[in-house]
Amino acid sequence: MNTTVLQATRQGAVAVLALSRPAAKNSLNEELLTALNTELAHLRGDDTVRAVVLTGTGGVFCAGADITAFDTLRTQPLLGDRPALGGTIWADLGTYPKPVIAAVEGLALGGGCELALACDIVIAGETAQFGVPEVKLGVIPGGGGTQRLIRAVGKSKSMAMLLTGDFITAQQASDAGIVADVVADGEALAHAVAMAQRIARNSPLAVALAKDAALRTFEATLSQGLEHEKRNFDTALRSADSHEGQAAFLGKRAPEFTGK
Repeated sequence: MNTTVLQATRQGAVAVLALSRPAAKNSLNEELLTALNTELAHLRGDDTVRAVVLTGTGGVFCAGADITAFDTLRTQPLLGDRPALGGTIWADLGTYPKPVIAAVEGLALGGGCELALACDIVIAGETAQFGVPEVKLGVIPGGGGTQRLIRAVGKSKSMAMLLTGDFITAQQASDAGIVADVVADGEALAHAVAMAQRIARNSPLAVALAKDAALRTFEATLSQGLEHEKRNFDTALRSADSHEGQAAFLGKRAPEFTGK
């Protein structure tokens, strides 16, 4: 799907989704969030897609929510999946079965920072900046920022970002654990796609099970998480992909995984 606000392309088994509101620094409005949610739902059921890369056009990842949408949000119910806030996209990203990598150039602020935090891996250009400056506008993050940030970097660093609204550099974000790799400006997308393609060569079932087990850390005790990991390991061990991986290794050839 290609719309005026979201560009979707393919590089083999990797889907690349580019936020495309460059005049607004790719700020998130209802149209963009709906398009992103729709495309992610479509890709979820496409077995030919094994990883997703999320990026922005115009040298900017996403400068945050479109402030002009605040008036609309004030008229919507307090709870529930409000369309102007992206509906179910934040929860859906948290349980998305395929790896999602954010390729960040320029700004990742507010909702843009939350979008990066909701992804599994973040690759950033060296002059990229991250921040949750909502308090400077008299509001707070509404897309999971207070919850995912503290899980990513711990209490002290997240509180400093949340309460001051200050930005941090890509290197600081890397040191804090938000970013996996810092690369030269303009190289984040290529680096993210290359990583996604390496992931795509692995068993899609094993990748999904590994991701699922790792994410359970946020919602379970250690003993519960270990038990969940055992169940996922058993599922992977009994799969056709496991037999194929073993046969390929012993036969000294590249495996042909099917995700079954």
